[in-house]
Amino acid sequence: MQRFAALHDALVFTNSRNRKLALIAAYLRDAPDPGRGYALAALTGGLDFTNVKIGTFRGLMKTRVDEVLWTLSRDFVGDSAETVSLLWPEPAEPGGPSPSLGETVDWLSAITRRSAPHELTKLLDRLAPNERYALVKLATGGLRVGVSARLAKLAFAQSFAVPVEEVEEYWHALAPPYTQLFQWAAEGADPPDTKSIPTFRPFMLAHPLEGEELNLADYAAEWKWDGIRVQVVRAGAGDEAETRVYSRGGDDISASFPEIAQALPFPAVLDGELLVRGTAQGGDGDTQTQGGAASFNALQKRLGRKTVSKKMRGEFPAFVRAYDVLIADGEDLRGLPWAERRTRLEALMARLPADRFDISQVIEASDMTELARIREGSRANAIEGLMLKRRDSAYVAGRKAGRAIFRLHVWLLGRRS
Repeated sequence: MQRFAALHDALVFTNSRNRKLALIAAYLRDAPDPGRGYALAALTGGLDFTNVKIGTFRGLMKTRVDEVLWTLSRDFVGDSAETVSLLWPEPAEPGGPSPSLGETVDWLSAITRRSAPHELTKLLDRLAPNERYALVKLATGGLRVGVSARLAKLAFAQSFAVPVEEVEEYWHALAPPYTQLFQWAAEGADPPDTKSIPTFRPFMLAHPLEGEELNLADYAAEWKWDGIRVQVVRAGAGDEAETRVYSRGGDDISASFPEIAQALPFPAVLDGELLVRGTAQGGDGDTQTQGGAASFNALQKRLGRKTVSKKMRGEFPAFVRAYDVLIADGEDLRGLPWAERRTRLEALMARLPADRFDISQVIEASDMTELARIREGSRANAIEGLMLKRRDSAYVAGRKAGRAIFRLHVWLLGRRS
């Protein structure tokens, strides 16, 4: 725990993004397995110790120190983890050497609600104050050190000089401590085999159109809806097949939208917008705007829920408006031009349930002026803007100028929504 506690302290005391990147990258290079993998998981919210809560530590402290002293100290310090780390009494006899992070994770994973007080006491007795602080944060999921999952992936890529897009693609197929990921990046092993795992692929992202002179004949225009960008992924065969729904950040949101996860009947990776059916407030759902989607407020009723009742699924029925297809029936299509992927996507629609999937409309316009007029004529609040996609563009992860895909923001068309 000593090395992890030092990393935790360093991250807490710096606001510099580049410094955080350097700290994590150095730790990942130098720390042994499996600790560095668990550290990566802890920093990105990938560990969950269900039988250890902050209340467990509070209750334990009241058995070891005067309750009034604990309460006053907690109120003065303002943070339970820090108060535990400073106020925990030194043991009458040495509790043994500090465990490694891997040993600590195994210890916390084995704790039951009944055994928690006894086991946590033994663990706290073996730690220095800064290690106790890191332990409480680790055990309760409170490592708020300004590190997003994206930043951690960038640090990993920086640490081993590998492409961050590949890190992202493998990351979501693996579980802590990410042994195969480290073997690939640090030791030159073959990449993890993710073909039978419904893993997230990094999205191709848009950037604002800022004064570029475009020939609209080279581009396809589509509505950008007021939902959330998702990726629906099915992999595996037979009884082993599995489908997951991922958010733009790569979070698995399948539990919030089980009807979508159950609706993809063949191996594929689809890129689209998750929406809820219903006419948007103020809109008439006409064919020009390809309506039928409710506002984001309706979708928000279901976001973040671990379980969704049958009643809620009925009141707020979800569906995906497909933008693109990355993989279909085992064939990776990302290297094909958008026009070819669009043709493949259109052909797939007949194999998808119509109540769960439809396809994004391609808007016909002769030039940018006409396109602006079409957008101005739309009154559906569920529409956020327009996207322009080069017809000859491959599907390339990330957001970079010149990547041949642009979002045409509403304000560029003369109106804010």
